[in-house]
Amino acid sequence: MSKTTESDSYYNDLDQMSVSELLINMNKEDKTVPMAVEKSIPEIEKLIEVIVPNMKIGGRLFYIGAGTSGRLGVVDASECPPTFGVPHEMVVGLIAGGDSAIRKAVEFAEDDTNLGWEDLQAEKIGKNDTVIGIAASGSTPYVIGVLEKCNQEGIQTGCIVCNKGSKIAEVAQYPIEVEVGPEFVTGSTRMKSGTAQKLVLNMISTSVMIQLGKVKGNKMVDMQLSNNKLVDRGTNMVMKQTNLSYEKANELLLSQGSVRKAVEYHNQK
Repeated sequence: MSKTTESDSYYNDLDQMSVSELLINMNKEDKTVPMAVEKSIPEIEKLIEVIVPNMKIGGRLFYIGAGTSGRLGVVDASECPPTFGVPHEMVVGLIAGGDSAIRKAVEFAEDDTNLGWEDLQAEKIGKNDTVIGIAASGSTPYVIGVLEKCNQEGIQTGCIVCNKGSKIAEVAQYPIEVEVGPEFVTGSTRMKSGTAQKLVLNMISTSVMIQLGKVKGNKMVDMQLSNNKLVDRGTNMVMKQTNLSYEKANELLLSQGSVRKAVEYHNQK
């Protein structure tokens, strides 16, 4: 299979370009990514509509990948608890080579077809869970092995890849293929491919959490109050919902622990 992610860049002599030329041309390529993602919205929708019912009965969402793809999954998973107030084990990001690979590449970890399933077993993977493999190339053995085993075990599988007709898309039950074309630096899939994967992950986790009732109107009513900025944001949200002063809204928020609980408590009085 020819991989567009490995095709030669449309731009030659990058080392001869000025900084301005580099930035303008990179930005020109980046602008094409949202349009590529747009073409995949029907596939993204299908996957989300499988995830939500599973999670409503206690299932979890797993992202699994290697290198940049794995890191992006870990980032998206780690942002769900503070943003939506869900338990850390509800959305889980796993990367080939373990947590140490988030900061430093672990050689050949992505080439082990059994390692991913071992990682999932350590998380006590179950049939109500959904596993999404993330791989720009669409050929990472670590991810292929996971998805094949999940399929055998009756676990729902999806994927996010950036090449058409890949092995991973063939194995996944709900494939998402976002073909972004050649990278600005040939083969550097942390660029357009990584951006596409990040956009799709944002769409999946945010849509799922909204469907699970974690957003009211357009507000993150269950966000964790883990720093002063978020406490201030939450206080302002409570003020708008209750017409209380800043001081009273702040006191109510801190006593109840979330915007949702603060507003519900106020409305019951």
